[in-house]
Amino acid sequence: MSLGHVVLSSGRSIRLTELRMSSTYGGRLEGYPCKRINDLKVNWLQRQAERAFSSTPVHLVPPSREHPDEPAGAFGPVEVLPSVFCVGVFHSTALDPAMDGSTLVVAWFQPLPEVPAGEDADPALRGVHWEELAQDYEL
Repeated sequence: MSLGHVVLSSGRSIRLTELRMSSTYGGRLEGYPCKRINDLKVNWLQRQAERAFSSTPVHLVPPSREHPDEPAGAFGPVEVLPSVFCVGVFHSTALDPAMDGSTLVVAWFQPLPEVPAGEDADPALRGVHWEELAQDYEL
């Protein structure tokens, strides 16, 4: 069963079969979002996805970063990532016709806690280069 379908910019349709979401800044007790903290969060997300899905290739979509007009603090300028980070397992038709299908784990950030769908999914997610990143499998 698929949780949803996404149409990539290339026209390829991919099926979402597992989705993990979490608040980007949930549990933050002090400080403010800045480049150093955000770099740690992005690296952590990729490592978590690689650990959780060690037998499947993982691709991290580089997040957008906003720089609101706020005074810089001790750690430098304020920098804000989208409020939700996601890890999704996607499947599609095989790259090699002799195989049964292809799969890729994608980690990305998005502004709202919504299941990505169709051509309305985040443009960065839709821009994934499936043919270069996914791995074929046999059933």
